[in-house]
Amino acid sequence: MLPDIVDLAGKTWHLALGSGKTGFIYVIDRDNMGKFDPSVDNIVQEIPRCCGPFGGLYGAVFSTPAYFNSVIYYSADGDTLKAFPLTNAKLATTPSSHSAVTFPHPGPTPSISANGTQNGIVWALESSLTSLGVLHAYDPANLAHELYNSNQAANGRDNFGNGNKFITPMIVNGKVYVGTQTGVAVFGLLSH
Repeated sequence: MLPDIVDLAGKTWHLALGSGKTGFIYVIDRDNMGKFDPSVDNIVQEIPRCCGPFGGLYGAVFSTPAYFNSVIYYSADGDTLKAFPLTNAKLATTPSSHSAVTFPHPGPTPSISANGTQNGIVWALESSLTSLGVLHAYDPANLAHELYNSNQAANGRDNFGNGNKFITPMIVNGKVYVGTQTGVAVFGLLSH
């Protein structure tokens, strides 16, 4: 679900969006979902599955998006994390930026940490049952700018073992929590 959004005509929209195994992104009006009528299409906007990092989502979607400052952050299975700006109650059909990392199955569910509308960070987990899990932190203004990942510290200091499926990074009181196969990994500022 998205916050109230006003279009160019001054109409306030109450929108929600989602996707599924088709990879299409659907934007719907929460006030007029239409009930069931196969002859009526009440979808406000549909963004088709696309062919790579410069289009819509690429692959089946097993995750949910994150919202920050009128941008939707979304990814699919085997796809990059993408930023889709939302302007005048319309979602951009191509991303404004995307991560360099392609995320394995099942794809990440991103989380946002911020101080109101300032100092945002988009967190995403590269996670698989059979490979090392990696926590990524991105600049929300440009997902190509990775701020941190848990593989970059010397001697594997921030590694937390193999990943797990369907894990969403949780941010509380300046720390990021990640569920692992055997417990919880906690990331925060190092004290000296």
